[in-house]
Amino acid sequence: MDDLDGRIAVITGGASGIGKGMAEAFAAHGMKLVLADVEKAVLHATAGELREAGAEVLEVICDVRSPESVEALAERTYEVYGAAHVVCNNAGVGAGGPLWQVPIADWKWVLEVNLMGVVHGIAAFVPRMIDGGDEGCIVNTASMAGFISGPSMGPYNASKQAVVAITETLLWDLMMVGSAVTASVLCPGWVNTNILSSGRNRPDEFGGVVVADNDRMGLPTEVVLTGHPPRFVGDLVVAGVRAKELYIFTDDDFAEVVEGRFTSVRARQKSMARGAG
Repeated sequence: MDDLDGRIAVITGGASGIGKGMAEAFAAHGMKLVLADVEKAVLHATAGELREAGAEVLEVICDVRSPESVEALAERTYEVYGAAHVVCNNAGVGAGGPLWQVPIADWKWVLEVNLMGVVHGIAAFVPRMIDGGDEGCIVNTASMAGFISGPSMGPYNASKQAVVAITETLLWDLMMVGSAVTASVLCPGWVNTNILSSGRNRPDEFGGVVVADNDRMGLPTEVVLTGHPPRFVGDLVVAGVRAKELYIFTDDDFAEVVEGRFTSVRARQKSMARGAG
């Protein structure tokens, strides 16, 4: 997808953070935007900023936990534009703590948003994109937590590692049917977003609003605030989509840790093969 001008980009969690950064980057390349989010006021404000900068923006309130809500997002997108070329399943939340202390409600909330939100996006958009016959890309937002299992982030880690696996599988499935649609998984490191306050949107059924989640996630606020700007990540996503990259990383800061994990797995595998296990 070398030429993005005039194409349609759909972004869940598009009102802030990485979603907003992707929207700004896509708009800079002439794409029309469908921004989806659960935060109506923030969504409207972000859409207004983008319009002032010259972008064409369609706002859609969407709760990615609901397959019906994501299906309605797809229906609205195709009703207005007749196509979707880049679909970013980006909405995400965080919660954590020592695994034995994590409430079941936290698990359900994180997995419903981070994991099932991606599943719902694939189910709603991929059949339409395949039928349309155009080049396209599904971009699923994971994290370096998709490869590294840090402490006090069990639900988040599990959701993001699942998103990596789903995206890898999706790419194979698309290739097997000869589709012009590809798949990419975004695996950012530290990014300056509102992830530590994602509890502001926590539904009552999962315990209601939580002012700050950083203590429960074991993340110092400083590492998030000093992370990459969301627009920087957005530009990397544009480059990754155009190059049809499966993995989109933001930096090499975690390379040694990831390499160490796979080296350890390989060493253990060889050990077992020799009967030393």
